[in-house]
Amino acid sequence: MRRTLTLLLALFGTLVLFFAPPASAAGGVGATFAKTSDWGSGYQAQYTIANGSGATTSSWKVEFDLPAGSSVGSYWDALLTQSGTHYTFTNRDYNGSLAPGASAVFGWVNSGSGTPANCKLNGGSCDAGGSTGGGGDTTAPSVPGGVTVGSATSSALTVHWNASTDNSGSVAGYEVSRNGAAPVAVTGTSYTATGLAASTSYAFQVRAKDAAGNTSAYSAAVSGTTSASTGGGGNPTPGVIRTAPYVDMGAWPTPSLTAMSQASGVKSFTLGFVTSAGCKASWFNAYDPRQAWAKDQIDAIRAAGGDVKVSFGGASGIELAQACSSVDALSTEYAAVVDAYSLTYVDFDIEGSAVAEPASIALRSQALARLQQTHPSLRISLTLPVLPNGLTSDGLNVVTSAKNAGVNLDMVNAMAMDYYQSVDYGDAAVQAANSVFSQLKSLYPSKSDAQVWAMVGVTPMLGQNDDGHIYDQADARQLVSFAQGKHLGMLSFWEEGRDANACSGALYKCTNIAQAPYEFSKIFAPYKG
Repeated sequence: MRRTLTLLLALFGTLVLFFAPPASAAGGVGATFAKTSDWGSGYQAQYTIANGSGATTSSWKVEFDLPAGSSVGSYWDALLTQSGTHYTFTNRDYNGSLAPGASAVFGWVNSGSGTPANCKLNGGSCDAGGSTGGGGDTTAPSVPGGVTVGSATSSALTVHWNASTDNSGSVAGYEVSRNGAAPVAVTGTSYTATGLAASTSYAFQVRAKDAAGNTSAYSAAVSGTTSASTGGGGNPTPGVIRTAPYVDMGAWPTPSLTAMSQASGVKSFTLGFVTSAGCKASWFNAYDPRQAWAKDQIDAIRAAGGDVKVSFGGASGIELAQACSSVDALSTEYAAVVDAYSLTYVDFDIEGSAVAEPASIALRSQALARLQQTHPSLRISLTLPVLPNGLTSDGLNVVTSAKNAGVNLDMVNAMAMDYYQSVDYGDAAVQAANSVFSQLKSLYPSKSDAQVWAMVGVTPMLGQNDDGHIYDQADARQLVSFAQGKHLGMLSFWEEGRDANACSGALYKCTNIAQAPYEFSKIFAPYKG
């Protein structure tokens, strides 16, 4: 989606709020190393600088060596200088001063499996207790016991277990693996897996993790079976979302999904964007999805009767298919995000160079087919640029490639915006929808008209578009009326924050037309398909 990434450096100053700092040894200032994610060929790590002294520190400097074959990639909450394999991190202006008992965290993505050696903090030992090396806790928690699976529905199973113990006094969290897949981070002693297939058996294992990053062994696998589908009655089909505006999760301050939902009446959202940090999934190169960033908000949206789609790609950053070189690696990254958030729907916003790159298109299609094999109930949509006469030839190639690879596409979402043509943008959005329908009808001749219309989604850009043309409230009402008549699969728009701000100014945050806050949301929200 066309937008400007607005995550500010100031955001990183708040990261210390999301990590529980380990207790430092009495009377000293220490730096404790921990891996927060590990994928074999690399990992994401952090150092926690904890002030256990009785005086305020004004600054800090952590330095260490990495072995040959390992190197620091992207990093945050620190300044970095490098001399060969020696790395020196110093505080930024917002996290250098630490009062007694306070702590700061910085982190990085590491290429290679080698870990830091010869760690020094402000020229001395990193360990507040006076020993050499990285310092910190190296004892893993106990293996979780009493693991059971119950509370079965046709699409969900709930896993329960007994709390583990740790030498630090408490366990930081747990990780749950389903059928041997990448684990999902959990803070409590239960986890509900959603988006499952009906009448299907699933195996779960649980392990504990402490604040220093030590993990226990997995528990023995236990199995549960989902109940039969309710068919035409009962609960709605899991994963079906009819109205889901995009939310730029990289905006600052980080959007509150619950506040947006309550103020707008919109129940569900499309969250953008997951891109890449190397061949690793990353929320706009800032957060590791494996750590389930923002999952508390997603859980709250689901508890209120809505759901989310997570969108990969977008206009900024590099989509994973352009960064990974194998189907195995790419499908693993997609699956890690799906599992971390128990997703029933994923979206792929393919634009810019990615929409015309044969190698990444073919790789993505094969990886998505693999992803659906391991997650059979997962719904996949492609969001692609359009003109009033439909998908561009490049966009049509993306859809054709996915179809030929065996991907069961739920929807093709038309980015009805920025045509750079002298047309009425309300009429053009309707024309684009009709054109995409015709294109999909040719690709899927065995589907009925109703089935093909259910594959069409439309996403306009509110207010002023990048090309200066205007999409206004009357255009929105026109699209909703058209969608109701044809029963389109989904309506969305770019972007919820712009609708909330209802301002004039930079396009990444303002619509630049006269409107009330959430006026467009309230037009789109009633659409149910």
